[in-house]
Amino acid sequence: MGAILHLDDRNLPAALAQSRGPVLVDFHATWCGPCRSLAPSLDALADETGEHLAVIKVDIDQAPAAANAFGVRSVPTLVLLDEGRIRDMRVGLQSLAQLRTWVASVLPPSAMARA
Repeated sequence: MGAILHLDDRNLPAALAQSRGPVLVDFHATWCGPCRSLAPSLDALADETGEHLAVIKVDIDQAPAAANAFGVRSVPTLVLLDEGRIRDMRVGLQSLAQLRTWVASVLPPSAMARA
C-alpha cells in the first residue's frame, strides 16, 4: 500500500531530491472541487503502485513557492517526474483509468499488474 505524502515549501525540495524513482505531484487546493474529486483516484493509484511510485500532494495555498517553481496556474495540476526531471504535466480532473495509463509510461510493467 502506497502512502500519499502531504508536503509544502519547506519539505518538497528535499523529498524530490531524495526520490529514487517516479514521482507524481498533485498541486491542489482545499477550495477546489475538481481537486476533491481527484483525491479518491490518487488514493487508489497510490495503493495500486505501492513503492513503485511516490504520490505527493501539495496545497498551493501552503506552498506558493513550489507552485510557482513548477509553473502551476490552475488546479489540479499533476506533475509526473522521473529521475528528478519533469516527464509530463496535466491540468484538470483525470479519471483513475487516465492516471493509470499516464503513469505506466514511467513505471516497470510489473508495477501496474495490480491495476
